[in-house]
Amino acid sequence: MQTVNLTGHFLIAMPSMADERFSRTLTYICEHNEEGALGVIVNRPIEMNMSDLFTQIGSPLARTELAKQTLYFGGPVDTGRGFVLHQPVGHWQSTLAVNGTLGLTTSKDILDAIGEGGGPDKMMVSLGYAGWDAGQLEEELAQNAWLSVAADAQVIFDMPAEQRLEAAMRLLGVDYANLSEDAGHA
Repeated sequence: MQTVNLTGHFLIAMPSMADERFSRTLTYICEHNEEGALGVIVNRPIEMNMSDLFTQIGSPLARTELAKQTLYFGGPVDTGRGFVLHQPVGHWQSTLAVNGTLGLTTSKDILDAIGEGGGPDKMMVSLGYAGWDAGQLEEELAQNAWLSVAADAQVIFDMPAEQRLEAAMRLLGVDYANLSEDAGHA
């Protein structure tokens, strides 16, 4: 099977997605190589906000404008761990730079900086991530489980969560409502 690099792309779950955890999701792929893929779901808010997170980790939140910012279900893997998708990339202890424009950071130093009034300009915090083993994502693409399109950071950082899936579909020039739940191959 041919390997494709979807780093920096959105994965759009097809209506026929069998795994309920991914139904109607938009996933941003942070890394995709011969070893597998890693991404975060960017349109599944949870009942927790930044104020709750900072209370839980026992740190003050100086950037009060972020207090009500929602956290997200980033995927079913490692759901007890925080993943900060942010722009610009910056210099944090544990950051995966995605195409040089976005970063995915898992180290606490980014939260400390945010708590002290600094941190990245734009961010989205998720609990958990989505992961695929080598060849798994390619197989799912071949089975028509996903559509992919080059990501636009504005969709992640400048749109409400409930509008992100449809916005990504517009990048493809397709209306999600017009997708069929039946998969087919030519």
